[in-house]
Amino acid sequence: MKEENNDKQSRLLNNAFKLFTKKGVKDTSIQEIVDSADVAKGTFYLYFKDKYEIRDILIAQKSKKLFNDALKSLNKTNISELTEQVVFIVDHVINALSKNTLLLKFISKNLSWGVYNETFNKIYENEINSEDGMRSLFLKGITEHNIRLKNPDATLFMIIELVSSTCFNSILYNNPLPIEEFKPYLYSAIRNLINDK
Repeated sequence: MKEENNDKQSRLLNNAFKLFTKKGVKDTSIQEIVDSADVAKGTFYLYFKDKYEIRDILIAQKSKKLFNDALKSLNKTNISELTEQVVFIVDHVINALSKNTLLLKFISKNLSWGVYNETFNKIYENEINSEDGMRSLFLKGITEHNIRLKNPDATLFMIIELVSSTCFNSILYNNPLPIEEFKPYLYSAIRNLINDK
């Protein structure tokens, strides 16, 4: 029974994502989500309060996947210095978003939800190994490299928010610069945030 419930929840999430990226959240109804997922409307409410909760969970889920994919790629490299690890991860995430502007538009400027969204983490706590995440890598790296930051969590949050907001405009609108021209400025700012003693 639990497997069937997980299947229904997954179908709701997957179909909601397809509809949201095709039509937008505002123009997608719960009825359309349940119809495309082939479940009863009451089933939707077993898992989600409304379409905005499912949107928030999807944003956190998709953002988290971007970071996890970047971390997997990082693990295949020999990069050991924390600042360069963070730049590598950011570059990987930016490249993925540049290739998938529908995902970028859906996540909008909420990339940090993949690292800091408590609602998502509570709902999916059984699926998340926080020891392997971006936040864990950053906090361990700060300690291991003896980097003195007043508040490492705040620094990481600022880095992700900086990437999220600036890359959204740079990728979609070439503002202030096209993303490839903008990256050196962004990476310099990230290095300064981490190495600022």
